[in-house]
Amino acid sequence: MIERRQIFTDEEKAVLVGVVHKGQTDTQVMEYLEELSFLAETAGAMPVRKFMQRLPHPDSKTYVGKGKVEEIRQYVQGRDIRVVIFDDELTGAQITNLEKALDVKTIDRSDLILDIFARRAKTAQARAQVELAQYQYILPRLRGMWKHLERLGGGIGTRGPGESEIETDRRIVREKITLLRRRLSEIDRQAQTQRQQRGELIRVALVGYTNVGKSTLMNLLAKSEVLAENKLFATLDTTTRKVVYENTPFLLSDTVGFIRKLPHHLVESFKSTLDEVKESDVLLHVVDISHPQYEDQMRVVRLTLEEMGCRDKPVVVIFNKMDRYEQVTFDAWLEPEVREQMLRELEERWQSETQGNCVFISATERRNLDGLRRTVLEKVRDLYRIRYPYKSDFYS
Repeated sequence: MIERRQIFTDEEKAVLVGVVHKGQTDTQVMEYLEELSFLAETAGAMPVRKFMQRLPHPDSKTYVGKGKVEEIRQYVQGRDIRVVIFDDELTGAQITNLEKALDVKTIDRSDLILDIFARRAKTAQARAQVELAQYQYILPRLRGMWKHLERLGGGIGTRGPGESEIETDRRIVREKITLLRRRLSEIDRQAQTQRQQRGELIRVALVGYTNVGKSTLMNLLAKSEVLAENKLFATLDTTTRKVVYENTPFLLSDTVGFIRKLPHHLVESFKSTLDEVKESDVLLHVVDISHPQYEDQMRVVRLTLEEMGCRDKPVVVIFNKMDRYEQVTFDAWLEPEVREQMLRELEERWQSETQGNCVFISATERRNLDGLRRTVLEKVRDLYRIRYPYKSDFYS
């Protein structure tokens, strides 16, 4: 296995670059750059400046225009900037051209996310999934990524450029991809066998955008010890626990978080992990309602679920972090009656839009967890009545 060296050393200064495409607003792209900043911090970098440019279409050579490249170059000179991160995916040639022009390491959002996943991967399955995604990302960029590939230790990209070397490396990468797919296929077969051995229990899966509190909620609902921290993609491997509420058992799974512009190869590589979502009976869609773009995050999750073929599954929307929502929404001088009215209108709106399938909670303050448990219990019991009518002891 070729080991991938870390993109960042601790507190390495970084510059972020975003492009406002047609149909987007400056506010939207600035939000994307804020998320990119959080991703960079999660990977160990220290973002110090954001650059943004409005373009009808990306420049084929450097993604942004020549003037913006020069502006970035002047900024990074003499400031000990070690990396420039683009919010959109770059080609190998664009990476090479930018690194020549800026004289600094240049990566894109996909590469950054892959690096975070590589750091977070603990199990053999997660490591193989990330490595497969990395090779799939590299393959179409080999011709233009010779300098970029110096992050890979040994093997790929360590020889000088040239047609024969490129073809050799393409063959090595394709062989690696084939080997990793075989390995993951075997792991997937083992996982399917384990899922089949779980018996006739209803399966519930926590899904949602990354860093919305799924793992914290998993720990509270299942009394488990899943890693929960304020970082993106803290959880990569699916964790499943048996839960029993009022003599009604079911399986509860915590899954990897979604994010906008998630690399396609990463979704493909994590297919076996995401099968836990596809095979679940009920989805608990956890939402960070305190986030200014929470509705956009909900849309990203819905689209991802639809792409996975989960459009028709029963969904309960869990609006988490109500404590933070109230802190950022209400000031100290707001009349209590007005505050209550605003909260009531918020709840009525989403009760209407979800046909009553939503709950408002605060996992950190343990607010309304009993209401959430009742809602989940009702959904699970309804499914037992329909699917396993002979298991009346589970829903009576």
